[in-house]
Amino acid sequence: MKQKTLLTLISSSLLLSACASQTGWSPTVDPYGDPNAYRLNQDIAECQQLAARASGNVYNETAKGAAVGGLVGAATGAALGAISGDPGKGAAYGATIGGIGGASKQGFQSNDQYRRAYVNCMRHRGHYVIN
Repeated sequence: MKQKTLLTLISSSLLLSACASQTGWSPTVDPYGDPNAYRLNQDIAECQQLAARASGNVYNETAKGAAVGGLVGAATGAALGAISGDPGKGAAYGATIGGIGGASKQGFQSNDQYRRAYVNCMRHRGHYVIN
């Protein structure tokens, strides 16, 4: 039972981290009237790298969230399980639910941080960023 729960937690964390991936997104830039339009491709590449460093590794952040959420969920689940007479089962369910929640929260926060850093970088370089 515990191995199945752990496998479910890891699989769900990887799935959620894939959803919160930082690849493939870039801000929409309006080049009309942009005095720095000639640097656009270079600035996109540089800002993408800077944003990735600023936000941390989405997979590491997701794993940390899964671990913390799993621990908190296990403790809460064990307490609730003790009330119903089966603290082990409650801990397993709590760890799974808490791990999935923690993983998704950290993954999405890392992704949001990446987008903010990317947009800020482009704006500081004088580009007109729409989103």
